[in-house]
Amino acid sequence: MSAFGTVFMPEMALARFEDNQWTPTEFVPSDSLTLHPGAHVLHYASTCFEGLKAFRHADGSVNIFRMDANIRRMEQSTQLLNLPAFDQAQLREMIIEGVRRFADQVPDAPGSMYIRPTHIGTDAAIGKAAAPSENSLLYVLLSPVGDYFAGGGKALTLLLEENGMRCAPHMGVVKSGGNYASALGPILSAKAEYDADQVLFCPNGDVQETGAANFLLIDGDEVITKGLDSTFLHGITRDSILTIARDMGMTVSERDLTVDELIERASKPGAEAALSGTAAVLTPVGRLIRHGKVINVGTEQTFEKTVKLRRALNEVQWGQAEDKHGWLTPVA
Repeated sequence: MSAFGTVFMPEMALARFEDNQWTPTEFVPSDSLTLHPGAHVLHYASTCFEGLKAFRHADGSVNIFRMDANIRRMEQSTQLLNLPAFDQAQLREMIIEGVRRFADQVPDAPGSMYIRPTHIGTDAAIGKAAAPSENSLLYVLLSPVGDYFAGGGKALTLLLEENGMRCAPHMGVVKSGGNYASALGPILSAKAEYDADQVLFCPNGDVQETGAANFLLIDGDEVITKGLDSTFLHGITRDSILTIARDMGMTVSERDLTVDELIERASKPGAEAALSGTAAVLTPVGRLIRHGKVINVGTEQTFEKTVKLRRALNEVQWGQAEDKHGWLTPVA
């Protein structure tokens, strides 16, 4: 089986911002782009992207999950990177029409069609280190993907990093490639030295996020996660899981969480921890590593509430439960 996100549909939707206006959307081959070697994105990281999914329901219909929330977040990233503003309606139609064209390639649940809108600065100007790109390119890739848990969803081990940050504090809210690049070194070091799966960035003891996912602590019927600010990514899956938790009658606490409180609560019997993201939805965390010491999360590690929350969200995505919050957009 091909690795997640390595198979692409043969065409992608594309639009360019040139001469102070957006071109009409066109569908072009998805195997290449032509960029000047001096393109702003290649030197000054003027790039942002989104990740969302379309799902096939049992009745054969295809539905995109939380598309409008992803478009709003991409608009925010675009603004904070000072890229040319795009028309939300145009991007919406690029996504819908792309999925519609390849609706027959959307896998049955638990598989899905992964959707990757991308916005990059294209000015050929290597002297613009302190100036934005006036021209840009917006495109939407489609990639059919299988079940993230096909090989068994093992609990993750996280190394707590209390000194460094995932990225610059004012950039945390931007879904930009540079943020992932800056986290890669610490992640690889954690894997090599501690056999950890990810790094949980906790600068000055403030529990934030991992290199590619939001972090949640589940203590009894309470879900605790950092309150929204500019230092970390505002995950759409995070928001969805918290909404479902509230629907289930759980208490959701969006607030600062210190490493000391995390260790104290995570060590209790029945405690759970999880990472939320588009690919895996909600993945259990079984171990934390701090100062070389391994701390087991909970005791029995059945991950009952994590699995329950993930299943509840999947059932909405797969059309097996009521879409009470209007998260699905039918396209075919």
